[in-house]
Amino acid sequence: MTDSLGYRMKFGVIAPSTNTSVQPEFDDMRPVGVTNHFSRIVIPDDPVASDEDFNELVMRIRAATMDAIDAVKTCSPGAMIMGMSAETFWDGKDRADTLKAEVEARAGMPVAMGSDACQQALSKFGNIKRIAVVTPYMPIGDEQVRRFFTDCGYEVVTVKGLKCASPMLIAHETEKTLRDALIEVNDPSVEAIVQAGTNLAMARVGAMAEFWLDKPVIAINTATYWHALRMNGIEDKVQGFGSLLSHY
Repeated sequence: MTDSLGYRMKFGVIAPSTNTSVQPEFDDMRPVGVTNHFSRIVIPDDPVASDEDFNELVMRIRAATMDAIDAVKTCSPGAMIMGMSAETFWDGKDRADTLKAEVEARAGMPVAMGSDACQQALSKFGNIKRIAVVTPYMPIGDEQVRRFFTDCGYEVVTVKGLKCASPMLIAHETEKTLRDALIEVNDPSVEAIVQAGTNLAMARVGAMAEFWLDKPVIAINTATYWHALRMNGIEDKVQGFGSLLSHY
């Protein structure tokens, strides 16, 4: 017997309690027979006005992550998705690999996370070396993302951090703001643009931007869900979220 709705895959997803973008975006990308089951990493929506505040936010997410994993395991998912991204870039590639191993050991199942997903997504577009990045973070977070991609062999031309005032308010950034940030980081030397921060609702904007920028725009929620599908043998092509999901 299999789950009546998730008869192809039940994904357990962990995301911060303040995040209102990742769940609807993942659900919009969901193929028939695949279901998403969210567990919240409980954190306060405290103001973020400095690098110190942002570092404290990441530490709070880190402290509550394993409890969220334990909670979602009770619905017996077949695989897990980390619907949060700052922690997956923190302290570079080696730390990201360690984090994935820790989460998989606790979860007891395969885990898809944003930093891995971005690498896999970029590899689908050829020999890309020069990227730009958009984030909702403070400078300390931007530097962690830059460090991770540098560790992976990319040249990070520029990082645009939106310095959002709280974890919940990340989701209040408008499509116009996101569009303007993509335009700001783009130049002819940039071969692809990557967006970090799962509470930025970039999936639709990124898909549109690929058309008028004529280069890959990797929205992290799109990349992470695509990676989760593909690593679990689900090859459905999904329209409306850019070339990654529609062609790869």
